[in-house]
Amino acid sequence: MFNFTGERPSNLGVKDGKLAACPDSPNCVNSQSDDAQSKIEPLSAVSIAEIKKVVEGMERTTIIEETDNYLYAEFKSKLMGYVDDVEFYFDPQANVVHVRSASRLGKSDLGVNRKRVEEIRSKLK
Repeated sequence: MFNFTGERPSNLGVKDGKLAACPDSPNCVNSQSDDAQSKIEPLSAVSIAEIKKVVEGMERTTIIEETDNYLYAEFKSKLMGYVDDVEFYFDPQANVVHVRSASRLGKSDLGVNRKRVEEIRSKLK
C-alpha cells in the first residue's frame, strides 16, 4: 500500500504577516502571491470562526491548528489519500482573511486547491 500523505511542511504558519510562498509547481494558491499562476483573492467580511464551521463540514478534513487569527487544516483526497495543507490568516490591517492551499506531493493538482478555496468562499456567502 502506498502512502500519499507526505510529510507535514515545516514552513507553515504566519511569519511577519505572511503565509508561506507557493512553490514554482502549479499545485498551490496563495492570496498574498504576486504570481499569476498562484494568485487568488483573499476572503473578505468573514471571521476565522465562520471559516472553521465551513471547513469542519467538508469531507476528509482535519483541523490541525487554530488561534483567533489563524486556521490550519489538512484536506485528504478521496481516491489516493493525497494531503493538501490549507491555511487562513486574518490580516487586521487589510481586514481580509488571506488563504494558502497547497498540495504536499505531486507537481500539478489539476486545479483542486483553487476549486477548494472557491468552494469555501461560496459557502461563506
